[in-house]
Amino acid sequence: MSKADIIFKNMCEDIIANGTDTKGEKVRPHWEDGELAYTVKKFGVINRYDLREEFPAITFRKTALKSATDEILWIWQKKSNNVNELSSHIWDSWADEDGSIGKAYGYQLGVKHKYKEGEMDQVDRVIYDLKNNPFSRRIMTNIYVHSDLSEMNLYPCAYSMTFNVTTDKETGKLVLNGILNQRSSDVLTANNWNVVQYAVLLCMIAQVCDMIPGELVHVIADCHIYDRHIELVKELISRPTYPAPKFWLNPEVKDFYDFTPDDVKFIDYEAGPQIKIPVAI
Repeated sequence: MSKADIIFKNMCEDIIANGTDTKGEKVRPHWEDGELAYTVKKFGVINRYDLREEFPAITFRKTALKSATDEILWIWQKKSNNVNELSSHIWDSWADEDGSIGKAYGYQLGVKHKYKEGEMDQVDRVIYDLKNNPFSRRIMTNIYVHSDLSEMNLYPCAYSMTFNVTTDKETGKLVLNGILNQRSSDVLTANNWNVVQYAVLLCMIAQVCDMIPGELVHVIADCHIYDRHIELVKELISRPTYPAPKFWLNPEVKDFYDFTPDDVKFIDYEAGPQIKIPVAI
């Protein structure tokens, strides 16, 4: 059993046993058949993953590494808000006829801002600060921009990443840590998907800044399991588990904008089969 399996199982059991049921409340999401999608939820879930110990992929079922990487690069590297530039169809339900999801996600990371060092977007600012002022306490991104919410087809779920650098006491190497803030997490559909994505991102940025990837702390305000997912979750977390896979990142890549999904892979990843999951929209 991987440490990510333990965290995921404990989180799911806690939500089911101790969460708040939203049935009968006013909710926005609905199922494909039109019925409202209620949840059982916990407030303020915090999970910690130390990438120096193992890569945080669950083994109850496989998390698709290359697809997850493709999406995080679509947001952070391409800074795109058009689904036609994404290999998967994850965002199709929120795209307009031209493929745009509005002024959301990658769009916000691509907006240039004025700093005393010049104009940069948020991603370039992070990389600049990590290389030039790594112990700054101001290295972060935020894509929950209120002035643009009316032009977003979906408000950002994972909306902020804060980076913080420490020093490895044994080697003296700089260690890159990150806090991912998420307002809402659909546990079965996307929780480990997001964890894997931002673990990959942390590893990529650490590599190009000559650092070691350290802790990823995942802070979730509304951590929920949808009503039609509860039995699926119970079945999932009852499955056999396996050791965490090893994560490989192409060591030749030194520029963040040169990474592709082909530069990542899992080694010795054994996991259970996928399950068909209805998605609330």
